[in-house]
Amino acid sequence: MKNINIKQMFLDGILYKNPVLVQLLGLCSVLAVTTSISNGIGMGAAATVVLICSNLLISLLRKYIPKQVRIAAYIVIISGFVTAVELLIKAFLPALDASLGVFIPLIVVNCMILARAEAFASKNKPLPSIIDGLAMGVGYTVALVAISAVRELLGAGTLMGIHVLPDSYEPMLIAILPPGGFIILGCLIALTQKIISSRDEKLKSVAEKTTAEIEEKEAEVNVG
Repeated sequence: MKNINIKQMFLDGILYKNPVLVQLLGLCSVLAVTTSISNGIGMGAAATVVLICSNLLISLLRKYIPKQVRIAAYIVIISGFVTAVELLIKAFLPALDASLGVFIPLIVVNCMILARAEAFASKNKPLPSIIDGLAMGVGYTVALVAISAVRELLGAGTLMGIHVLPDSYEPMLIAILPPGGFIILGCLIALTQKIISSRDEKLKSVAEKTTAEIEEKEAEVNVG
């Protein structure tokens, strides 16, 4: 665990480097499956399992995969785990399989997973790669659930299929249609960027204050 900042890795995955809301990866499947929270959780969990397993295996094989064929090798490894996850979902969660449909096998071409393989797993040891896969998977799932919750609440007046808004509420059907998905995604991206900008401004202010204090002390020493 030496030199692994687990807290920072999870903060990056969930917020500061969120694969959906910051890096804007895998948006096609995000917009397609986030019509309900159950879909968002299912898709996020499936992608997280694939991320962890593929990161681990790619990290273990990183010294043996020739650079010339590394992308093809990564895709083969990822596709193997996606097939395993798809078969497990078909066997034990047929309702989720029917709901997500083709988007489970399409995890193979989700650029988020390939990006983590190329940017992190291929350059780091197995344990950090596992943590990175888990952190990014959790961040991906959080983003999916956030988008799904807003779309389901506005579009159907429910959360996890349970009615939470009064019967008098008229569902905003646009929320569960593609245009509504784009609008809600854009709003969440803007909110995330606002949070990140506020943090950066705060860090910049602290750094400037610290620099000023150091310069002031140095000036006092020189005068003395």
